[in-house]
Amino acid sequence: RMGKRRCVPPLEPKLAAGCCGVKKPKLSGSGTHSHGNQTTTVPGSSSGPLQNHQHTDGNNGRENVSDLTLGPGNSPITRMNPTSGALSPLTRPNGTANNTKNLVVTAEMCCYCFDVLYCHLYGFPQPRLPRFTNDPYPLFVTWKTGRDKRLRGCIGTFSAMNLHSGLREYTLTSALKDSRFPPLTREELPKLFCSVSLLTNFEDASDYLDWEVGIHGIRIEFINEKGVKRTATYLPEVAKEQDWDQIQTIDSLLRKGGFKAPITNDFRKTIKLTRYRSEKVTISYAEYMASRQHCFQNGTLHAPPLYNHYS
Repeated sequence: RMGKRRCVPPLEPKLAAGCCGVKKPKLSGSGTHSHGNQTTTVPGSSSGPLQNHQHTDGNNGRENVSDLTLGPGNSPITRMNPTSGALSPLTRPNGTANNTKNLVVTAEMCCYCFDVLYCHLYGFPQPRLPRFTNDPYPLFVTWKTGRDKRLRGCIGTFSAMNLHSGLREYTLTSALKDSRFPPLTREELPKLFCSVSLLTNFEDASDYLDWEVGIHGIRIEFINEKGVKRTATYLPEVAKEQDWDQIQTIDSLLRKGGFKAPITNDFRKTIKLTRYRSEKVTISYAEYMASRQHCFQNGTLHAPPLYNHYS
């Protein structure tokens, strides 16, 4: 079964999302985000209960969605911003999102995220704008740490942002404002991995099973037992990494979205599902350092040489 094709995400107010449920903190760290009359709660995470992290949507609201990349208890978050107009860059020349010959995402985008974080942590002015495309895309920035690549922060947006400013914003938001974790520190840099995901090829699914595990990311919208509209999303890699089938993935999303009643097949049929694809690249801090070795002396970054990389 194939759904109706869309090259843009749902035209809603700027939304905040993560790949592992529905949750995004206020940047003030209070753990509650609220606009209008819709509220979404993520039941928990590895860093402690998230019951107080609520999500609300209205005409001018934001959608907060956690991103799960390591497991049900590790959910990165995302953030969405209000945009207008069609997202033309989301359409690949051959009509597919993940053709390796036409990928938009590059390792240089991750290097730029490391640049931004490094300069912030060491008090340098922010680096000059990079050379890669500045087209608008929905995007996620994810930080993981250590050999087991434990989640350390993930925030992104389902609304298209110009990549230069979008990556700069969500680099720092995901590294410093993910309420499930303390802000990243200088000492953690050598163990970090950075991933950039660009979301593409949004489609309205015909039903809650109209998507493929390992191929599509999914965003569900449903009415909970209290009559409140809620949303939740998983990036494409989540279900495959967790070894979930479609039903397990849907049910996990419903629980992450705060649905507490028994889940029946009749209720699943009421879900509105949007599927999408993503282009993703990941690099380690060691790979970043190798690409920027001319900018470092004795392990210390000197800001002016860093700027030369983008001159």
